[in-house]
Amino acid sequence: MLELLSVSLVVQLLINGVLFGTMYGIAAIGLSLIFGTMRIMFLAQGTIIIFFAYLCYWLFFLFGIDPYISLVIIVIIGLALGSGIYQALFREAAALEDKNISLLIAIGLMFLVENLMTIFWTANPRSITTSYTSLVFRPMGIGIPFNRMIGFLMAIAATTGVVLFLKKTFMGIAVRAASEDIDAAALLGISPHRVNAVAFAIGIGLAGVAGVELATIYPFDPFFGFIFVLKAMIALAIGGIGSVTGALLGGVILGLLEAMSSFFIGGGWSDAISYAVFLIVLMFRPEGLLVRTVKKA
Repeated sequence: MLELLSVSLVVQLLINGVLFGTMYGIAAIGLSLIFGTMRIMFLAQGTIIIFFAYLCYWLFFLFGIDPYISLVIIVIIGLALGSGIYQALFREAAALEDKNISLLIAIGLMFLVENLMTIFWTANPRSITTSYTSLVFRPMGIGIPFNRMIGFLMAIAATTGVVLFLKKTFMGIAVRAASEDIDAAALLGISPHRVNAVAFAIGIGLAGVAGVELATIYPFDPFFGFIFVLKAMIALAIGGIGSVTGALLGGVILGLLEAMSSFFIGGGWSDAISYAVFLIVLMFRPEGLLVRTVKKA
């Protein structure tokens, strides 16, 4: 196979990996924000992403709203839903020292949303087909699907927005302080519950961005969320918990790994290799592979 390689093919594989990996990265940023303040791995994140993918689908199918225009609606709903989920399900549990309670709530929420989506929308895969679904740009013979390119730009814009929020706003600085030491932050007058609610809202808002990106690129069903959150966790492990840009880069690295392994070894091996990398990183570099090269946002 090596003799068949060309520069254009290698570039194509790299582009495919980067464009796909940004979707993992967006989900990983949401996980990182929630974990940073509440110290739980929000396993329902992937299922919430699928919920927003369905929301994007129905807004398009029933009302004819273009997926990328519906992004504004979905992000607003995501922010409100995230704050509501925290207040209704996690506010009391977040104050407990035993974080297993919050983890169990997240797992229960994941299964609840999965089953509700199956009941209302069936388990049949859905996909969104627009006039530009098959549009592909071919600069210098390299194929760049329009939808994936827009998804990449969405990921960059969302990451930039989160970084600026964390660095330039009072509430963002409070979120960063709480993620470092919640007790010290409380002594300075920062409300843990308010910080948790804001971080949770942003995390779910980012799930909305990932949901739109997923809905415009791939078919989806109610049970795809768990696999998706596992991939986001791998991206987070690679990039390092606590770094927004690291989470995005971790997703890109995972996307590149899957693109290369699918081509050189076979599509059936890409997931196995991703999970193997996850275990190796946790065993030998639990703080993340990019902690020295990526500054915390």
